[in-house]
Amino acid sequence: MTAPLLGSPSTTELHVMTLNIRRDLGALAWPPADRWSVRRPRLTALLRAERPEVLGVQEALPAQAAEVSAALGPSFHRVGHGRLAGPRGEGCPLFYDADRLELGGWRQVALSRTPDRPGSRSWLSVSPRVVVEASFRDRRTGAALTVLNTHLDAFSLWARLRQAQAVHDVAAAAESPVVLVGDFNAPAGTAPWRALEADDVLRDSWTAAVSRRTPAWRTFAGYRSPRRGRRIDGILTFPALPVRRAGINARQYGGGWPSDHLAVQALIDLAPGAIPPEETA
Repeated sequence: MTAPLLGSPSTTELHVMTLNIRRDLGALAWPPADRWSVRRPRLTALLRAERPEVLGVQEALPAQAAEVSAALGPSFHRVGHGRLAGPRGEGCPLFYDADRLELGGWRQVALSRTPDRPGSRSWLSVSPRVVVEASFRDRRTGAALTVLNTHLDAFSLWARLRQAQAVHDVAAAAESPVVLVGDFNAPAGTAPWRALEADDVLRDSWTAAVSRRTPAWRTFAGYRSPRRGRRIDGILTFPALPVRRAGINARQYGGGWPSDHLAVQALIDLAPGAIPPEETA
């Protein structure tokens, strides 16, 4: 069996993963590699090989989210729902290992001028967009942590920028150190990423990591062999959270890739004393 991409985490390290799993298009899926029936077992193989303790996915339809839960196993719980009013449609659910993390509370916020109105959209966004926020206590170290998961607009730069600013404001208001995962639909270093990182609220875990275990692969790979390029998916962290290892998972499972995106992974150290007291949120 191939070793996990980032190796085995230490007792205090938390394994975080983000992956746009590509919504199930049913009979419209093309090429064949895009069919959910083909990709589902590959995604299951990825999750069982890598065993993330926190997983944020994007583009998940309700049936797909249920299948991700089944792949992760009975200790995993899920928060988040569809982005449409109802709630319906694809969403950005967060999955977490309840044996490791104790949930304090969670909410889903619309990325619009009316954040408390489910299904709302603003700023020329083609479809509603959301951020899921969950607060946790690490059962091993006692550390408090807030995790956010989002998927920014794919078509409008203006919408992406305003949505990124809204996510930044959610992160800035959090009562504990933040880890943000998501598909930002913009390359690292561009305006939406700068908006997320403004005021030193967050930093890119890829550049912050002590060790990067892979090249900087293009994260929207389109079922093609990996190549260096734009990282539009990522994990951003509270600046004082130590990031020990990071990687972009271009491995094939069962003869192909689980999605048209690649998973981004990081090991974040929650050891007592790892976060200086003056740096707490």
